[in-house]
Amino acid sequence: MAPSVACSFFFDAELHGEPDMPSMDACALCAKPLACDSDVFMYKGDTAYCSEECRHEQMHLDTVCAKQAARRQQRFSAGTESHRGQRQSSKVSVAS
Repeated sequence: MAPSVACSFFFDAELHGEPDMPSMDACALCAKPLACDSDVFMYKGDTAYCSEECRHEQMHLDTVCAKQAARRQQRFSAGTESHRGQRQSSKVSVAS
């Protein structure tokens, strides 16, 4: 009878005593358990995915979120500049 072998990944953060690092025993997108004998697809250094499809979906979601954040920032910046212009024009004094 073969001895049972515990399965762990060399990059499992909990084995290294790093509690703030995410555990890499499940796909970060769909939460499917990652098997020892299957490929693991990485993204952003320490985030594991069960398939190229899950990794690609996360990359797409990140792109969409980044574009939305850039639009919000652009609107905020435009609103701030507009507000500054209004404040400066109200401080103009008229000499008699």
